[in-house]
Amino acid sequence: MKFFEDIQNWLDQYPFLKENVALLGVLILSYIVYLITKTVLMRVIRGFVQRTKTEWDDILLSNKMLRRISLIAPFLVIMNFSYLSPTFAGFIERFSAVLIIIFILLTLSALLNGIVEIYEKIEKYKERPIKGYIQVVKIIMFIFGGILIITALTGQSPWAILGGLGALTAVLLLVFRDTILSFVASVQISSYDLMKVGDWIEVPKFGADGDVIDIALHTIKVQNWDKTITVIPTYKLIEDSFKNWRGMQLSGGRRIKRSIYIDQNSIAFCNDEMLERFGKFQLIKNYLEKKKTEIAKFNEEKKIDTSQLINGRRLTNVGTFRAYLKEYLLQREDVHKGLTFLVRHLPPGPEGLPIEIYVFATTTKWAEYEDIQSDIFDHIFAVVPQFDLRIFQNPTGNDFKSLVEKTN
Repeated sequence: MKFFEDIQNWLDQYPFLKENVALLGVLILSYIVYLITKTVLMRVIRGFVQRTKTEWDDILLSNKMLRRISLIAPFLVIMNFSYLSPTFAGFIERFSAVLIIIFILLTLSALLNGIVEIYEKIEKYKERPIKGYIQVVKIIMFIFGGILIITALTGQSPWAILGGLGALTAVLLLVFRDTILSFVASVQISSYDLMKVGDWIEVPKFGADGDVIDIALHTIKVQNWDKTITVIPTYKLIEDSFKNWRGMQLSGGRRIKRSIYIDQNSIAFCNDEMLERFGKFQLIKNYLEKKKTEIAKFNEEKKIDTSQLINGRRLTNVGTFRAYLKEYLLQREDVHKGLTFLVRHLPPGPEGLPIEIYVFATTTKWAEYEDIQSDIFDHIFAVVPQFDLRIFQNPTGNDFKSLVEKTN
């Protein structure tokens, strides 16, 4: 005991050295507390969490969160024993308080990240992200944390600082303008169910065409079909129009809307030879028999002179071709029969008479859809000449070459 009394008496002769020794002892003690806390949290708690069957506690009590919690304890020790160093007591208290606040904020931030991760793993909530709202909570949390840090450094009341900030409202509104607009846009997107993660959207203004992979407070990420990523400010998406293909995906069918252009000079009434030939086409055999009976009865009742093609009712090659297209599409299993089904004329123009196919494929998968659409029009282009019709296209170099050869 006398040995320690001699050391104490000797240190009393050198106050500054005594303070440094005390400070060193506090730092050693705080490091020991840190090691103990880290060991308990990282091993005991982590081991307990891993033995449970639930997944949410593994996410919430992640290594990152436990590590941040363990950093709070040593600074609590330093702050409580700061009186041992009167010279630096004020600085140590303020410095420790600031670090404690920072680590508490980081811990709460990790906790909120864990909540988001747990929420997104619940199947029924996957399509309603809360990341934007959590980011707003984080912003508010860090603002109040910043006020507490200023309070710790200056010693002023937090209410006095808040009162001073009231005068800066206009400046704050300007600084956080994008955040406020993005928050309002996030609420609109969620409330009106405008978009979900996984939706296919088109935003021509930003060159975005692909799947939504992330909806955050300030930005929405879209992975385009070429695997590039387009980042769109959230509030900008609400300012301008965009197309969401979710309705198509939910319907189970994807629209085929394409026209072929018929040379109008090839359109004609059907004569007996044409009707006999068309009658051999299996898909429209019954259609032609029914139509011929119906037309013959009409012309007979009206006493029509059928020696001239222009008199009475007659079938045309283009009308018969449309009937064939309908039957051809109806017999295809990959064409949806429960959605809009049209084969129609569009207004004729300089490129001929457009005959539009307006139907839906039974799949929404892009590759399968393109195969179905290509197969349909491969057949249509090949079958057009069988009805004595011609597809219109602008003259090519070979057309002009053949014309020149004929004239020579």
